[in-house]
Amino acid sequence: MYDFLITPEEQELKKEVRRFVREEITSEFLRKMDRNEITYPRDFVEKLAAKGLRGIRFPKKYGGRGMSWVAEVTATEEIGCLGMALGCAFVMPSIVGEALNVFGTEEQKEKYLKPYIEGKLVAAEALTEPRGGSDFFGAMTRAELKGDHFILNGMKRFVVGADGADFFVVYCKTNFDPNAHKYSRLSLLIVDKGPGVETEYLYGLLGCRGGGTGRLVFRDVKVPKENLLGELHGGTLCFNRMMIPERLTSAAGCLGVWGALDLAVRYSNKRRTFGKEIRNYQGISFKIADSITQLDAARALCFMAAKAVDENYPNVRRIVSEAKRFTTEIAWDVVNNAMQVMGGIGYTDVYPIERALRDIRLGMIWTGTSEIMNLMIQHEYYNQVLSPDYDRRIMEDDAMNPDNSERCFTDKDMQSVFGDGI
Repeated sequence: MYDFLITPEEQELKKEVRRFVREEITSEFLRKMDRNEITYPRDFVEKLAAKGLRGIRFPKKYGGRGMSWVAEVTATEEIGCLGMALGCAFVMPSIVGEALNVFGTEEQKEKYLKPYIEGKLVAAEALTEPRGGSDFFGAMTRAELKGDHFILNGMKRFVVGADGADFFVVYCKTNFDPNAHKYSRLSLLIVDKGPGVETEYLYGLLGCRGGGTGRLVFRDVKVPKENLLGELHGGTLCFNRMMIPERLTSAAGCLGVWGALDLAVRYSNKRRTFGKEIRNYQGISFKIADSITQLDAARALCFMAAKAVDENYPNVRRIVSEAKRFTTEIAWDVVNNAMQVMGGIGYTDVYPIERALRDIRLGMIWTGTSEIMNLMIQHEYYNQVLSPDYDRRIMEDDAMNPDNSERCFTDKDMQSVFGDGI
């Protein structure tokens, strides 16, 4: 339906992923995950790897396909209809792989990135700490460099894949100078699962079950110096880079609620009350219309964000934040509408609507809450509008088009309209 947004190669990828979803993943597998009978979906990871569906954006020399961000969003939307846990397992190579591909040495790529994409290894990101979720720069996990290795101590929580991963990328404090700027305190380490790395607790979750989400504890873990990703004390640069795939894949995965909407549409076309199908009542059909419009708007924003990343657009962090906030909130509305259309049966486990509702609520929390996205959006836009370059561009436009009545207001123009209140 939206093939005009993507290239023929991306269209083929979409069809390929949709076949994978339909043919390789059973309803019983999803139910087992939801019952926590599966701790981590390793079989799913291996099936993806067998089909070459891991690391879509990464170089072919490491097992990827060398495709675009638009391709990744296209594939992630299809996987998203399976739920948050499998969606996360699908996109984690994009998140962890970003750090390895951009900041890793050739040796690190051969040792970790390539087998990761090939499905021989599973990885997870360890970022959040009990002390604070969004307070990334207040991390207390510490790694002291002693000779040829770091000694790592601390705790991370809400790690998807805490039980199931073979290695972790861990943000930790390495600069202990009290006068150091907060942006130069942290580093990113590759930490293998082994002695001193313990999955201390697995969380009981409302949704997103079966992903091995737990708390990690590091006790005097020896990490080789060569496992440092990027520069020493350069964790902020890694973090800023990894937030793009974290948030854009979160948004793209939530587009998968089209599955819940399609189910509600089919149900409303068969369910009869007062002598006619319920789709003929505006109380039903208008909810469908609202959901279609909202989902199309969210999809358009996600594809715009993906294109912005592909083109290295300067305001990409703002656009990705917009996509993440808007799409996750819209997805919640769409699933709620789907449940309302289906009525009481939607609240049971006969249909997967209730599972989708429990799953999708996480979207507005993880990888940065909606409130954090708002902070990012307004901050980036203020910086853009108030920057000298932005003002010069406006003045240059005016100089080139002095008779343009549609030109942007300068500060002087605005003051004449609004007074000193601006």
